[in-house]
Amino acid sequence: MGEHHGPVVPDPMRAAALDDAAQTLLATWEAAREQSTPRLSAAQLNALIVVEKDEGINLRTLAGRLRMILSSASRLCDRLVAAGLVDRAPGRIDRREIALYLTPYSRQLLDELRASRLALLGAALDRMSPAGRAGLVRGLSEFAVAAAESPSDTSRRTA
Repeated sequence: MGEHHGPVVPDPMRAAALDDAAQTLLATWEAAREQSTPRLSAAQLNALIVVEKDEGINLRTLAGRLRMILSSASRLCDRLVAAGLVDRAPGRIDRREIALYLTPYSRQLLDELRASRLALLGAALDRMSPAGRAGLVRGLSEFAVAAAESPSDTSRRTA
């Protein structure tokens, strides 16, 4: 068979199958969120995850990572502080800056969320064949790497 040198054209059937699977995965994540953190909105949960990954983050950086305007992020943080999920403290370098930290309560909620997600995902994985599980893990690992590449990086990839 001849060697292909043109651009890689995505197979619409594979993309549609991935889209269907992604919807199911997102529904599973949402079910876990509802079990563990029913009072938290998706935006609040995303903010907690960002703060967890970068303890001491300032409000401006949090807004950028959440792709929110600063005033919206500030109101979101006000609600998280009022709920006992985030603490504010003066910044270590610039005391005028406010740093954000998780509370023990929010850490517990995130732990419960992850446990719930793992239980739901594990139950679905247990219903799969061993070969299907292995292929899924291998494929998702490769997909995560490919999806994280910048668009300019993808032009260097070959099929």
